[in-house]
Amino acid sequence: MRLFRKPWIPMDTRGNMDTIVAYPHIDIDERGVARIGKTRYKVVQLAAEHYHHGWTAEELLRQHPDLSPEQVYAALAYFYDHFDRLLAQIDAAAEAAETRRLRQPWSRDLLLGRRQKAQ
Repeated sequence: MRLFRKPWIPMDTRGNMDTIVAYPHIDIDERGVARIGKTRYKVVQLAAEHYHHGWTAEELLRQHPDLSPEQVYAALAYFYDHFDRLLAQIDAAAEAAETRRLRQPWSRDLLLGRRQKAQ
C-alpha cells in the first residue's frame, strides 16, 4: 500500500489557506492607491467606467488606447477581487461630486444666458 503525503499549505489561525495574489500590472502607491503600472490611471477610474457605463475590457481598450490588454484585464481582476472596497470608493466619489454640484451657485442655464448676453 502506497501512502501519499499532502503538501504543506500555509493556514491562518482560523484554518483558512493563506494566499498571496500578485497583480503584475498593478502598482500600489505610497498612499495605498492601486494604479495601472506607471501610467496615470487609477484602477478605480477604469472600474467606475466598467461599472457605471457597462464597458467591457475591449471598450476600455478602445477608450484608452495607451493601455495594453494585460493592464486592463489586471485592473478588472483587481476590481473584482476588491469589489466592496472599490465600489464604496466609487459611490463616495459620486456622492461628493453631486454635493459639489448642488452647492454650485451657477446653473448651466444661467451661464448660457450670460454667454448669450455677452455676444
